[in-house]
Amino acid sequence: MPLKAYDLLIRHSKLLGTTQLTEQLVDIGIKDDLIVAIAPTLEEPAATELDAQGLFVSPPFVESHIHLDSALTAGEPHWNESGTLFEGIQIWGERKQNLTLADVKARTLAILKQQATQGVLFVRSHVDVSEPQLIALRALLEVKEEVKDWMNLQVVAFPQDGIYSKPENEALLEKALEFGADVVGGIPHYELTREDGVRSVHRVFELAQQYDRLIDIHCDEIDDEQSRFLEVIAACAIRTGLGSRVTASHTTAFGSYNNAYAYKLIGFLQRAQINFIANPLINITLQGRTDTYPKRRGVTRVKELWQQGLNVSFGHDCIQDPWYSLGTGNMLDVAFMGVHVCQMTGRTEIDACYEMVTSNGAKTLNLQADYGLEVSKTANLIILDASDRYDAIRRRTIVRDVISQGKLLTRTTPGTTEWLGFQ
Repeated sequence: MPLKAYDLLIRHSKLLGTTQLTEQLVDIGIKDDLIVAIAPTLEEPAATELDAQGLFVSPPFVESHIHLDSALTAGEPHWNESGTLFEGIQIWGERKQNLTLADVKARTLAILKQQATQGVLFVRSHVDVSEPQLIALRALLEVKEEVKDWMNLQVVAFPQDGIYSKPENEALLEKALEFGADVVGGIPHYELTREDGVRSVHRVFELAQQYDRLIDIHCDEIDDEQSRFLEVIAACAIRTGLGSRVTASHTTAFGSYNNAYAYKLIGFLQRAQINFIANPLINITLQGRTDTYPKRRGVTRVKELWQQGLNVSFGHDCIQDPWYSLGTGNMLDVAFMGVHVCQMTGRTEIDACYEMVTSNGAKTLNLQADYGLEVSKTANLIILDASDRYDAIRRRTIVRDVISQGKLLTRTTPGTTEWLGFQ
C-alpha cells in the first residue's frame, strides 16, 4: 500500500482565511492533526476524503464567556421571575448548596458536546469559587482533562459573591489558582463598597502576576452610570503591561456613561489594549430591568470599541440557568443578536460580528498563535451549510462538519423541506 500523503483531504472548500473570504475553491490537506497543505488542487492520496461541495469553511467558533457550572439548572430550586441579575445570583446561591461532582460534570459535558456539534471547539468557562468545597471548580478541571482530545476548555476562577464579601473568599480564589484554574476573575461591582471593588481589581492583577495567569473580570455589569471599575482595570493594565492578557467582560455600564467620560475612557483603553467581551443575549435580557421608558439596551459600546481597533468578542454567557432560561450554545445566535442590538448591520459590520465569535475570541483567550486556517496550524475547522459569513449569520445555518485536531468529530445533515401544495 502506498503511503498516504494526508490523513484527511477536504476538497472544494470556500475558505475563510484570517481576514478575508476567497472566491477560489481550495483543497485542504491534513496530516498528523496539522494543516499541511492548502491549494486549488491537491493530487496526493489521502486516507479519507471529504467533499465540502463549495461550502463555507471557517475556523471553529470560540465561546469566550460562559458559565458551565450553572448551565441546565433553570428552575432549580425556582424560576427567576423578575429576570434580574441579582435574583439570579440569589437563586444560584441556593442551588450551589446542593452541588455534587457528578452533577456538575454531567451538565458540563452535555453542554460541551452540544456546543461541539454547533462548531464550538474553544470555550472559556467561569466557575464559581465562592463555594467552600470548590466542587464546581474540581468538576470543570476534571472535564477539561477528559475532553482535551476534542475541546479546548479554559477555566476561570470566578468569585461570584465577591472577593471581600466574605472572609474566606480571597483564600478560596487563590486556592482555585493553586488547583489549576487558567484565568483569575473578579466582580468588583458586586463587592460591598466602591473601595472593596477597587481593591479587588488590584488583587486580581497581583494574583495573575504571581501565578502567571490570564485575567477576565466581570466588570460593571450593571446599569449604574457611576459604576466605573473599567477605568481601574485599564490603569492596572497600563501600569503592569499585561494588556493583551486582560479581559473586561460585560462592561454594560459603559452604555450608560455620558459621552464626555466615555470619550476620555476610550483613550485610556487604547493605551491599555485590553480585550472586551459582550454577551448580547444575556445583556439585553438582564439589563434595563429597572428602567421604564426609554429602556436601555444593556450592552456595552461594542461598535465604538471595534471602530477604535480594540479586540471585542461575543459570549453566550448562560444556557438554561438562573439568569437565562433559554439558549442552546449556538454562537450564530449570539452573533445574530449582536448584529441587531449593537446596530452593526453594514456588511463589514456583519462580518465583524462573525469575527467576534471566531478569531476575536481566539485572541481574547490568548490562543491566536495556533488558531486559523493556515499551513502548520492545528487542523480545527468547520464546514457550514452557508456561502459566507453574512449567509451564516442571516440564516443561523447548521454546521455540517466539525473537524477537531485533524479528525472528523461530528456531522449534521441539513434538513430539507418539500413543497407539496398549490402546485
